[in-house]
Amino acid sequence: MQSVEKTWFERTEQEQALGLDEGTDDISTQEKKIYVASYWKLMWWRFLRHRMAVVSAVIVILLYLVAAFCEMVAPYDPEQTFAKYKLVPPTTIRIFDAEGNLRRPFVYQINRTRDPETLASIYTEDTSIIHPIRIWVEGSEYKFWNLWPMKHRLFGLSAPHSEQGIFLIGADRLGRDLFSRLCYGARVSLTIGLVSVIISLVLGIFLGGLSGYYGGTLDNLIQRLIEFIRSVPEIPLVMGLAAALPADWPVIRLYFGITVVLSFIGWTGLARVVRGRFLSLREEDFVMAARLSGASEQRVIFRHMLPSFLSHIIASLTLAIPAIILSETGLSFIGLGLRAPAISWGVLLQEAQNVRSMALAPWVLTPGIAVVLVVLAFNFLGDGIRDAADPYAK
Repeated sequence: MQSVEKTWFERTEQEQALGLDEGTDDISTQEKKIYVASYWKLMWWRFLRHRMAVVSAVIVILLYLVAAFCEMVAPYDPEQTFAKYKLVPPTTIRIFDAEGNLRRPFVYQINRTRDPETLASIYTEDTSIIHPIRIWVEGSEYKFWNLWPMKHRLFGLSAPHSEQGIFLIGADRLGRDLFSRLCYGARVSLTIGLVSVIISLVLGIFLGGLSGYYGGTLDNLIQRLIEFIRSVPEIPLVMGLAAALPADWPVIRLYFGITVVLSFIGWTGLARVVRGRFLSLREEDFVMAARLSGASEQRVIFRHMLPSFLSHIIASLTLAIPAIILSETGLSFIGLGLRAPAISWGVLLQEAQNVRSMALAPWVLTPGIAVVLVVLAFNFLGDGIRDAADPYAK
C-alpha cells in the first residue's frame, strides 16, 4: 500500500506542476490531459497557477481598454476647464444622504469660498443639493478615435459643467479634470511602449537572426554595432537623441520621433538573445532535417527555429514594455519628451514640479501612481510568462 501511494504521488507531481486538480480519482484522465495537451496548453495551465501574474494580466487588459476607449471612459474633454473648481480635491461619491437614506451613487453640490487670510480656495459640500451619477450620459461632443462624432460618455452628471462636475481624482490648477486627462494620457504612454517594443522586436529578430544564422563577417559587423550602441551610457544617449528632436514638431510627429529613439536603444538586448538561440539551434537535428528535406531558409527560420523559443521572446518583450514606459515618462517629465498640448503620464507629472500645486493639491501625483501600477503589473506578468515558458519545471 505504501508503494502504491508513493507511485501515485510521483505520477501526480507533474499534474500539480501544471495546476490540475489534486483531488481527482481518475488519474488516467489527468495523465491523458498532460500527454495530449499542446505546448501552449501546458503553458496556459502553468500560467494560471501564478496568481499575481493572472491579476496583473487583468490589470493590464483593463488599462489598455481604458486607453482604447478613453473618449468614452473620460467624463470630460481633457482640455475642458472648470473655472470654479481649480485644484478641487477628489469628489466624494456617496450612497447615503445626510438623513441616512440609501440612494443611487451621487455627489453633493460643491461650493467654493476664499480664506480671508491666505486667499486659498476652500471647497465645501452643500448637502441640500444632490447630483446623481448616471451611466452613459450625454456630454460634450467628441470624435471617437478621431473618426465618428459622439456625445455619450460612460458616466457623468446630468448637471451642466458650469454648475457641478465629478472629479474622481481632483482637478489641476487650471480646473481640468485629472481623471479625464489620466485616461487620455494612458493612450499615449501605453501605446508608445507597445509601438517601441514592436519596432525593437522586428530589428532584434531580423539583425539577431542574421547574425546567429549566417555568422562570419555579417555576424562581426552586427555585433560591433551592438557593442557600440551599448557602450554609450543609455540615459545620456536617450536624452541627447530626444533633445535633438525639433521642439516645433506637431504632436504626432514628436510621438513617433520619441518612439523611434526608444526603439533604437532597446533592440540590442533582444538581438543578442536571438543570436544566441540561433547559434544553439542551427545545429540541432530538427533544423538539419528541415534543411535536408529541401525547406527554404525562410521556412527553417520562421517555421522551425523561431517558434522553438517564441515564449522566451514574449516574456522578454513583456518585461521590456515597462522600461519603455518609464523612459517616456522620465523624458516628458524633464521636458525632453512629449510636450503640451500632448497628454501623457509624463506630461501630467510636470504639474508635480510646481511647488504650489504640490503643497495645495497632492493628487497631481496620481499619474505617478498609475506609472508604478502599470510597471509592477507588467513585471509580474512577465515573471508569470517566463515561468510558464517551461511548463515541466518544478
